Amino acid sequence: MKVITAYCNLRADECLVNGEVIARRDSSSEDSWFKQLYRQQELVYPKFYKMDALSQAGYLASELIKRANPGFPEAYADDEIAMVFANASSSAVTDRRFIQSYEHGGSPSPSLFVYTLPNIVLGEIAILNKWYGENLFAVLPKFTPGFYLDYNQILLASGSRALLGGWLEVTADSTDVFLFLVEEQESGMEFSSENLLHLSQAGSVAA
Repeated sequence: MKVITAYCNLRADECLVNGEVIARRDSSSEDSWFKQLYRQQELVYPKFYKMDALSQAGYLASELIKRANPGFPEAYADDEIAMVFANASSSAVTDRRFIQSYEHGGSPSPSLFVYTLPNIVLGEIAILNKWYGENLFAVLPKFTPGFYLDYNQILLASGSRALLGGWLEVTADSTDVFLFLVEEQESGMEFSSENLLHLSQAGSVAA
C-alpha cells in the first residue's frame, strides 16, 4: 500500500514536520525566514545561499523530510525516487528580479537567470542527493491532490518506488509549502486525496 511516511509544511512564520512545529520565524532578525530556518536546523550546504527563494524552500523542506525519515534515501536505488512538484506562480519572483537586473543594473544577472525556471529546484535537490529518477514541475491554478495520485500511477509504470511530491508556492507576499514523501509500506497513512488535503492544512487555521 502506498502511504505518506513524512511531510513538511513551511509557511511565512512557522515550519512543521509531521504536524509538529519545529521552528518559528524571529521577526526581530535581519535574516530572511529561510536563512533563519537553515541556521536553526544546523543544515550545512553552502550552495544554499546562492539559491533563489523557491529553491531554498524546496531544499529546506526536502532536507527536513529526510531528517524525519532516517535511512529513507539509502533504501532505494538512485533512480527509484521520483519528484513531482507544483505551484501557481512558477518562478515569477525571480523572473521579476532578473528583469530588474538589466532594466536598472544595465546588464542581466547570470546568477538570477539560472533560476528563471521553476524546475531548477528539482535539479538542486537531485544534484545534492544524487537522485536520477523521474521528475516534473507543474504549474497549476491551486493545490490539487488528485494530480499527484494520477501522476504517481505513471511513475509506478516507469520503475519509481518512492515519491517526493508537493506544493511549492513562494511569492513576495506569502509562503505556502507542503512537501510529502510516499512509500510502499504495509501500514500507515494512505496516500489519498483526502489525506493530502488534510495534511496540507496541518497547523493552519483551516485545519
